[in-house]
Amino acid sequence: MAKVEILVGTTLGGTEYVADEIADQLTELGHETAIHLRPQLTDLDPNSLWIIVSSTHGAGDLPDNIVPFFDEIQANTPDLSSVKYALCAIGDSSYDTFCQGPEKLVEQLNLCGAQVFVDKIQIDVQYNPIAEEAAISWLNEWQEKI
Repeated sequence: MAKVEILVGTTLGGTEYVADEIADQLTELGHETAIHLRPQLTDLDPNSLWIIVSSTHGAGDLPDNIVPFFDEIQANTPDLSSVKYALCAIGDSSYDTFCQGPEKLVEQLNLCGAQVFVDKIQIDVQYNPIAEEAAISWLNEWQEKI
């Protein structure tokens, strides 16, 4: 089975619940999971699947807890060509910066050679107030590819 690193960007903690649900489902399938609330490159296996579960903060920014990780990647531009990732972005479409925070992180990953594993999901809390349900439905669509 695979190793999956779950990188969490959260402001109020709701995104952590989504990450926990994803981790639980993957663990039930026999995968090894690790949740990172303050990810650092040295703690992540570049040969595992990275699932980014992040909200948007403020005017399209990343949540404070994941900004140091973004800064680390931006400053060092590491070779991430062995990294495959999936994005689960959570936001509120009543804001014009809907889900833009995590897109900044994904852009940096791409610049360093990381590859998209599956199509992203953008969960709109206006229509999916229980974001965990939408995230698990998304995971169910592709979990057999891991």
